[in-house]
Amino acid sequence: MSTPDAKRTPLHEVHAELGAMITEFAGYLMPLRYGSEIAEHQAVRTSAGLFDLSHMGEIFVTGPQAGAALDHALIGHLSVLAVGRARYTMIVDPAGGVLDDLIVYRLAPETFMVVANAANAATVRAELTKRAGGFEKATVDDRSDAYALIAVQGPKAQAILEKLTDAALADLKYYAILPGKVAGIDALIARTGYTGEDGFELFVSAGDAVAVWRAVTEAGGDDLRPAGLSARDTLRLEAGMPLYGNELTAETTPYDAGLGRTVKLDKPGGFVGRAALAARADTPPARTLVGLVARGRRAPRHGYDIVTPDGTPCGVVTSGAPSPTLGKPIAMAYIDADHAEDTDLAVDIRGKHEPVDKVALPFYRRTS
Repeated sequence: MSTPDAKRTPLHEVHAELGAMITEFAGYLMPLRYGSEIAEHQAVRTSAGLFDLSHMGEIFVTGPQAGAALDHALIGHLSVLAVGRARYTMIVDPAGGVLDDLIVYRLAPETFMVVANAANAATVRAELTKRAGGFEKATVDDRSDAYALIAVQGPKAQAILEKLTDAALADLKYYAILPGKVAGIDALIARTGYTGEDGFELFVSAGDAVAVWRAVTEAGGDDLRPAGLSARDTLRLEAGMPLYGNELTAETTPYDAGLGRTVKLDKPGGFVGRAALAARADTPPARTLVGLVARGRRAPRHGYDIVTPDGTPCGVVTSGAPSPTLGKPIAMAYIDADHAEDTDLAVDIRGKHEPVDKVALPFYRRTS
């Protein structure tokens, strides 16, 4: 069931043609799966998958003070980012709680593109606008509706895209971006992703989205499969990548999520949330994010309690699902610090305590 004001991406009709199961996600009608979500997952692990990510937000910060404004607004040190490179960072509230996790691309000396999660794009836009208010030579411009975002992920992604572009994909580093043409269409080509595999994300004009999608589909042939939100979620879970609303929330600091490396306390000028995060930097977090592998076949799910042998709750599952790659149910969970070293843990699944093994994250790491 979708709400009447749910938005459609520029590729909505293509998804309908392909028979996708459509669901509402973050205010958009999005493909959940096209057929078998396991087949879509496995295609990304073994060949390539094609994703519509046009629901994501693209917010530009431009001008001579753009870098300084972002340094003030975000926890990362963006003004030192080289042109053509990208950085994973976050925007937090004054108490240090995460409002969203972001990727920031520096497209030119005075041009940054901030990519926000769809559910939080309006919040990010409003906060960036507010926080850039003290920088007269910085402008915040939300261009989300002008862009479509198409991702090609998997070990064969580069070979597929090389059929459509003269851009130097082999030389493009991880977390980097360059302008180029894909099937003769202007695009920004980034080597980032959310699957644990190599891959590329194509930022194109909304009006060019269908043409690019069809060109990539043709170039991929049998090596490429369209993939929906279900596969994207199990892929990112295997790769141990956080999801906003699950591992990251306004009640969670970067330190809680094991992402303290993203907090640049020593950058000049300070930033929103610095005082709160500085106070937390040397304090062990009250809980730890861990990986869990179920011994049985029942999958831990978001919100399920982690319990000790006597049934005492000691944590909560943030994300969980059967892993197509491992062949076992897996989960990420926050465990209370007092029980972080416990090995005899279980998940309360509808009143039954299912034993789990604690493992290091990520669950899956590509070999090449």
